[in-house]
Amino acid sequence: MSASRLHEPQVAPAKTAASRAAILAAIAVAFSMPAVAFAQSTDTTSAPNSTLPAVKVQGAKEALPGDLAPTFAGGQVARGGNFGVLGQQKNIDVPFSMTSYTSKLIEDQQARTIADVLANDPAVRTAYGYGNFAQVFVIRGFQLNGDDISLNGLYGITPRQLVATDALERVDVFKGANAFLAGASPTGSAVGGGINLQLKQADDKPLTRVTLETSGTGEIGTHLDVGRRFGSEDQFGIRFNQANHDGETSVDGENRRDNTTAVSLDWRGEKLRLSGDFLYQRQTVDNGRPVVFVTGDSIPEVPSAASNYSQTWANSTLEDTVGILRAEYDFLPGWTAYVTGGTRHTNEQGQYFTPYYGDTGTTGSRLGVPHQEDANSAEAGVRGRFNTGPVSHFVTAGASIVRVDAKSAYTLSGSFDTSLYNPVQVPFPATVYQGGNLDDPQTTALTLMRSVSVSDTLGFLNDRVLFTVGARHQSILSNTFDYTGVQTANYDQSITTPLFGLVIKPMQNVSLFANRSEALTMGDTAPSSALNYGTMLAPERSKQYEVGAKYDNGKYGATLAAFQIEKPQTYTNSADIFVANGTERHRGVELSVFGEPYKGVRLIAGATYINAVQLDTGTGGTDGNRPIGVPTFMFNLGGEYDVPMVNGLTLTARWTHTGPQYLNTTNTLSIPTWDTVDLGARYATVLFGKPTTFRASVLNVANKAYWSSTTGGYLTQGAPRTFLMSMTTDF
Repeated sequence: MSASRLHEPQVAPAKTAASRAAILAAIAVAFSMPAVAFAQSTDTTSAPNSTLPAVKVQGAKEALPGDLAPTFAGGQVARGGNFGVLGQQKNIDVPFSMTSYTSKLIEDQQARTIADVLANDPAVRTAYGYGNFAQVFVIRGFQLNGDDISLNGLYGITPRQLVATDALERVDVFKGANAFLAGASPTGSAVGGGINLQLKQADDKPLTRVTLETSGTGEIGTHLDVGRRFGSEDQFGIRFNQANHDGETSVDGENRRDNTTAVSLDWRGEKLRLSGDFLYQRQTVDNGRPVVFVTGDSIPEVPSAASNYSQTWANSTLEDTVGILRAEYDFLPGWTAYVTGGTRHTNEQGQYFTPYYGDTGTTGSRLGVPHQEDANSAEAGVRGRFNTGPVSHFVTAGASIVRVDAKSAYTLSGSFDTSLYNPVQVPFPATVYQGGNLDDPQTTALTLMRSVSVSDTLGFLNDRVLFTVGARHQSILSNTFDYTGVQTANYDQSITTPLFGLVIKPMQNVSLFANRSEALTMGDTAPSSALNYGTMLAPERSKQYEVGAKYDNGKYGATLAAFQIEKPQTYTNSADIFVANGTERHRGVELSVFGEPYKGVRLIAGATYINAVQLDTGTGGTDGNRPIGVPTFMFNLGGEYDVPMVNGLTLTARWTHTGPQYLNTTNTLSIPTWDTVDLGARYATVLFGKPTTFRASVLNVANKAYWSSTTGGYLTQGAPRTFLMSMTTDF
């Protein structure tokens, strides 16, 4: 049984109340700051004969080391992002591929979760987790688990499985192996890329924004976003977000509720910057449509787009409380030291229904999972610049630690008959198997990851040539336990991953880049069928080679990249020994364009081609075949058009294409190509003296029924036609 299925909550009311109380107390303290700030009144007296009024001269704010990168015209995509140990950087200056989506895009597209944001990216596709409603992402053909998404640059503290977008300022999508930049991810799935979420902080401009949302099926939502800066030099800041949604989704009978509370406090001085972020999120899914496992020799026909083959007792509740503190200090001109730390407490509870489609019919079963997690993450380092003669240097040194304590138990029912097309509701199935204490789950996995890193980016010819060399030494300690508390495995390994990167700028707005980087994952454990059962293999290095070009003129930009990633594969050989001799190789080309090439016309578009193959698998039935869940070709074509005849009216459209995918390693089962079209409009006006924007979107306009993914070896069905509407007013 996969551990990833044993991850859902116990709700702890006392802890929840304490967490909410702490957040509300922080809000009260923050809003008391104006009294102190405004008490320091300015002396307005003047000399008796003075007749000239005071003149205030204000220049542009100087960019600080941690400031977010500016955006391309239109504000949907940023021109840079968070590159781990390298910090906030412009895309054109680094030898990597990244796209950073903004809160403006999130608002304009009415994106509810990260998956809605990444629907814009031609290199990313989304599926559900193994038997639950967790969102998993496929980047360059490799699956990225939700547990391996970072928050404000820290691994381990992101809310699990589903993340709402209401408190997010940026969604950074890094494409490629990134063990040096971010370290090894907690579950080791960050092979083809990574995702970093950046929380909102107070901007220089005061903000009071209220959004009312609804859908074609009657969902109701509200979102309050308030930001202020206080003090004689606006050194104190607070950002508060509160959002709630509730109602039936476009899938028949599926109900979702969510609650997000986020508070960000910050103080910025001449040299010192401090911030604290607090996030509470609760997601509930009732009667959610599940993934489908195939046990026979054929793929089932796709049920109608909105049909729901779940059971009414199926549900999931996900509750996360997160806190983050950060400090930065500029101790010398061009030199910054930083330290940051975060913590997360998770309560999850789920009763999951899983259908199995076979040659003789469909059966189902119930899995109940209480799950709790406590995670802590911290990072400290220094970044600085200096010159040695004509050569510039940008150096970094840092250390990080991530600790995750996962506690689980489970119940499992027997099998019962069901159908994907005419499902019969059955009473709550009785428990046949049980593991662990359902009222007090005990630790089943304890992971500790520590690393140190150094790098130097050397600049030549006035930084028209930038060469980066770096290394990260990573240690991975993992202990696993059975449901009685007995340790079943101990893993303690360390490895060093290097990085080499090159950027050449032949013209001001153009850069050519190349990198040789690695991803790092924990070694697999030999199964019970192998003679070396229980043996944990050494850490797995996935090696990447990438070359490409970038263009950025401020209004619009483009990225072209060619890559090869080789990931080790494990299997039991003919001698019944579990080994890591195989290779999964992905070779591909990506093209992305974004920004406003013409006034009033904005684009987010691109295409990805992947030639993926399994090599040296130890069996002729799979050697040379394509891996599971990797489409050969994907493209997105999204655009916005400001209608010149109607001031404030914008029309939007997006076409998404995804090629066929195999469901098994022998390549005998596959799903066909699918295409969807989304349409929308928004109208910005002034209503009762207040700036107001109305938005409407129709996703999957044709109500196409399709299997969207085979990632994980199971089928995920695409969402049906969905109507979304909202009204946003700034006060």
